[in-house]
Amino acid sequence: MEEVDANPGLIFDKLDAWLDGLFRLLPNIAVALVLFIVFWFVARGIGSIIRKSARHRDRPSLGDVASSLVRWSLTVLGFMLAITIVAPSLSPGDLIAGLGVSSVAIGFAFKDILQNMLAGILILLRQPFAVGDQIVVSSGHEGTVERIETRATIIKTYDGRRVVIPNTDIYTDSVVVNTAFDKRRSQYDIGVGCNDDWALARKTMIDACASVENVLSDPTPEAIPVDLGDFANVIRLRWWTASDQSSVRHTKGEVLQAVYQALDKAGIDMPYPTHVQLFHDQTDEHDGDRARQREGWPTTGNDPKPKRIADAMADAGKQRA
Repeated sequence: MEEVDANPGLIFDKLDAWLDGLFRLLPNIAVALVLFIVFWFVARGIGSIIRKSARHRDRPSLGDVASSLVRWSLTVLGFMLAITIVAPSLSPGDLIAGLGVSSVAIGFAFKDILQNMLAGILILLRQPFAVGDQIVVSSGHEGTVERIETRATIIKTYDGRRVVIPNTDIYTDSVVVNTAFDKRRSQYDIGVGCNDDWALARKTMIDACASVENVLSDPTPEAIPVDLGDFANVIRLRWWTASDQSSVRHTKGEVLQAVYQALDKAGIDMPYPTHVQLFHDQTDEHDGDRARQREGWPTTGNDPKPKRIADAMADAGKQRA
């Protein structure tokens, strides 16, 4: 068995060669470090300018995303140039080619994240809604937009919860923006008695609705007959309020209360469905004979003799026996 001859001199020679290489690269490392720091400060400065410009244009979310992208892009560029200075054998073309191959692999690995990022950028550029708007997404979530980030849009629901929705879902599906306009219309169907005066009922509804504080006078409230029901004539009351959820909800409650009290005071009936059920214990004596039996209560005259249901059941039992 051969013995391994460990020569400490070779180890020290290798360490000495590494230290000589490090000392030779120190000027390059210093220049690369200075270059990277310069790029880092330039990136921060440009990002700050972009953020301030976007806020002056009332686009703070877009400014945050754009400044972040520019800052990171310049920082990566500075880092790549610094590497070429430390290692002169590497050219910028080699780094760009390597970055291209790496970006394909990264793209497959983080496909969902990149899709959400692209969707977030498009949302910020096209701005279908803004921070502070109240929206309803197709998944059923509804609330006020808190932030629009590159990955997701964050909304606060009306009951005080936070929902994080991927930007891809928002960009590809339908979104209802409740506060896109200053005014929003609400409506409610009210049934009045079939024998009541329609004109009086409509005028009473409109006057009561207009008297509510937060109901807008332009457009004015209106009451439109929409249905001749089986127990009531239906009138649709429509009115306009501010578009935020609080105004819509609270004003609707005030309108319904005012309209109910006004109709009641005017003596206009607001009927509700009624059902009448008749129970009887009599059938025809020919019960069971489909050719001769009669349904319901017997009338007067030459009618067949009625018999009780209990007797019919007893006869049927005897026949089976």
